[in-house]
Amino acid sequence: MGKRQGVAMNVAELMTRRDAKAKPHLDQYAPVWIVDEKLVPEEESVLFNVVFQHSRYGWVSRRYKFDGFNRVLYFKGQRSISEDAALKIQTQDPYIATVVADIPNAYGG
Repeated sequence: MGKRQGVAMNVAELMTRRDAKAKPHLDQYAPVWIVDEKLVPEEESVLFNVVFQHSRYGWVSRRYKFDGFNRVLYFKGQRSISEDAALKIQTQDPYIATVVADIPNAYGG
C-alpha cells in the first residue's frame, strides 16, 4: 500500500476499515452484493460497486470510494440495473445478508 507519514496500510487493514464504515451504512438496504472492487494502493483506498433493491428506484448499482487513511466513505454515483442483471447477481453470496428484507423502510437516499 502507499505510504503516508511513514506507515503503509496492508490490504487486510484497509478492507477491515472499509467494512467498518460501509456495512453500517449499507445494512439498511440488505441484502447487498459487492459486484466489483478495485484497490488503489497509492491512495490507500478501495473503489467498489454494490447492488441492492432500493425502495424508490428498484434495483440499483452504487459506486463508492473508501479512503482508508481518512476513514471516509464517498458516494460516487448510482445507476439502475435490470431485473435480469439483478437475478444473476443474486446467485452469489451477499456482502450483507438479511433474513427479511425491509426495503419499504430503508432510507430513501
